[in-house]
Amino acid sequence: QVQLVESGGGLVQAGGSLRLSCAASGHIFRINTMRWYRQAPGKQRELVAHITHGGSTNYADSVKGRFTISRGNAENTVSLRMNSLKPEDTAVYYCNADGVEVTPTDPPTGFDSWGQGTQVTVSS
Repeated sequence: QVQLVESGGGLVQAGGSLRLSCAASGHIFRINTMRWYRQAPGKQRELVAHITHGGSTNYADSVKGRFTISRGNAENTVSLRMNSLKPEDTAVYYCNADGVEVTPTDPPTGFDSWGQGTQVTVSS
């Protein structure tokens, strides 16, 4: 099973910056898309940003111009640089990835994996 681990969350003052990282591990043949979601208290989970295998990116309007998603230096990693943070950015941020995995004993199969989440709290 492909596993994702997020890191980099924390408490930051409004206007500050954080960088989240996500590392995927497992018998990964190809990651099609990596995404960052977030879920604030009392809110539905929303897609923040994604990056495709080809490097195309998209952002939620609420974070456009402030957040940047990019592939990390290591393979199967993704980062989310968050600048000019606002209190409304407070949420648990989740990394998601889908693609194809190949184990030594099984044929290629699709996967859709989620990390445990990392808390981002922005104080006013």
